[in-house]
Amino acid sequence: MTAVRREATPEPAGHERAEPAEIRVGHRRFAGFRTRVLEAGPRPAGRKGKRRRSVAEPPAPRLVLLHGYCDSADTWRAVLAELAAAGRPAVAVDLPGFGEADALRPGPILPQLDAFTSAVLNEQAAVGGGGGRTTVVLAGNSLGGTLGLRAAQNHRLPLAGVASIAAPGLVDSWLVRAVAKYPLPLRLYSALPVPVPGFLVRAVAQQVVPKLLYADPAAAREEEVRRFTELFPDYRATTTRLEQARQLVGELAEAYRLDRISTPLLVVACGKDKLVSPDSGRRLHALVPHSRLLVRADWGHCPQLDDPTAIAELLGFFAADAHRRRHRAGRAPGAREVAS
Repeated sequence: MTAVRREATPEPAGHERAEPAEIRVGHRRFAGFRTRVLEAGPRPAGRKGKRRRSVAEPPAPRLVLLHGYCDSADTWRAVLAELAAAGRPAVAVDLPGFGEADALRPGPILPQLDAFTSAVLNEQAAVGGGGGRTTVVLAGNSLGGTLGLRAAQNHRLPLAGVASIAAPGLVDSWLVRAVAKYPLPLRLYSALPVPVPGFLVRAVAQQVVPKLLYADPAAAREEEVRRFTELFPDYRATTTRLEQARQLVGELAEAYRLDRISTPLLVVACGKDKLVSPDSGRRLHALVPHSRLLVRADWGHCPQLDDPTAIAELLGFFAADAHRRRHRAGRAPGAREVAS
């Protein structure tokens, strides 16, 4: 649930600027949506400032990081910094409708996000140079986890593995279910004769958001919470987001065809998640027999905020393993659960 304040003068498409911790920021277009891209690690072969790679040297696996609903690429900044320090290439993008990306178009939401995700994956697979295809691994949190699972169902995509973190739509909390089943409170809120003042909306969001997203709300950093609350500047914006959430939860009912997934899958379930029950991860693991399951009792809905170092290590190892398996033409290992 991260919002990003837009700059007064947008940068030209494709322009990149340097940031601390080796995070490069640029703007590109995918499936007709202009968006912001945060990139870390070595530059792809063929881009300015990058040495030419030997044809015999396989390109490093690239991680594509997708955020959740009402979030943005900023949620991955600490993880990107860790990946950059380890020399692992990764990109995080603002999904359409969030952060600095173009707004979603009218109509179903998931098909638009699928097209966007496919375009990102195809671009990342083509940046390796040397005439080959780069190993691409997708990692997504919440809605991003849903998009990862849907991408894994599409065998035409250049995808070597998916890490799905707290994906909704399988066994969700009462709060998520209530958004879809009991829309009346949302409609009453939208129909209030006097709009709720913006300062009050932001004050409520500042109290509620850390409790929903973090394992320990007291550990939430002020600058992160501020980004979250900027998403709810006033009554109208809050109403729009709530209605959009209701539509999206409704689409989740038909979101998955899990029997089509054959790519390596890492399922991450979080014990202190207040939006998606850990049982959702266990169910997903059971429905995709070749998957691996990691259960962390101490993580909340957004573990990239709770423990970015551990998430970066986990995703780095998973991407490296998918890379080795792809080049050895091996099969995914047997299913197992790791509890912590």
